Amino acid sequence: MVDQDEVILLDFWPSMFGMRVRVALAEKQVKYEYREEDTFGKKSQLLLDSNPVHKKIPVLIHNGNPIAESLVILEYIDEVWNHAPLLLPPHPLHKARARFWSNYIDQKVFKAGMRTWTTKGNEQEVAKKEFIEILKVLEGELGEKPYFGGDEFGFVDVALITFYPWFHTFENLAKFSVENECPKLIAWAKRCITKPTVAASLSDPVKICERISGVARVHDFFYS
Repeated sequence: MVDQDEVILLDFWPSMFGMRVRVALAEKQVKYEYREEDTFGKKSQLLLDSNPVHKKIPVLIHNGNPIAESLVILEYIDEVWNHAPLLLPPHPLHKARARFWSNYIDQKVFKAGMRTWTTKGNEQEVAKKEFIEILKVLEGELGEKPYFGGDEFGFVDVALITFYPWFHTFENLAKFSVENECPKLIAWAKRCITKPTVAASLSDPVKICERISGVARVHDFFYS
């Protein structure tokens, strides 16, 4: 199914939050115009007008109406283009669980992952340990299922898989291996990226690492 509405995505290519939206749009086969917002340059007037509260990407503009915050955008995409594949499960309990774990990812994985490479010495060692412990919690939730929601790729998978390209940066700058500590999670990630919609939507891990290695304004990369 191909949508004919006007859909614009304001995004920055390394953003794990922007990648979420790209994955969701690809899953739904929605055509859209991509507009790059380099966070180290001047923010466009369109971005400032579309997200005046946070002034951040990603922003989805659908027929002139802006929607901000990546998890909110994912739900919007799922509801507006409500054909298969559905990202959120139909059952209220399963839907609530998907929202819980997606929020956990934003609150825990994002913050701990950033600290692995923005700290030094003992603080960095503590950050790495915390990051791995958080991923192990997610491994426990995944269990033996192919995907977080069961047999089908869904909402929580979209929320988390876009952090996978950043693992290379975390590992290289903080000197540790996610796969050694969380092999099931990496196996899940590799399973996800066999999907063409996912593989085509994720940014190159090496390019991300090269781009941010000398970054001074770290927070500018972490838009939601």
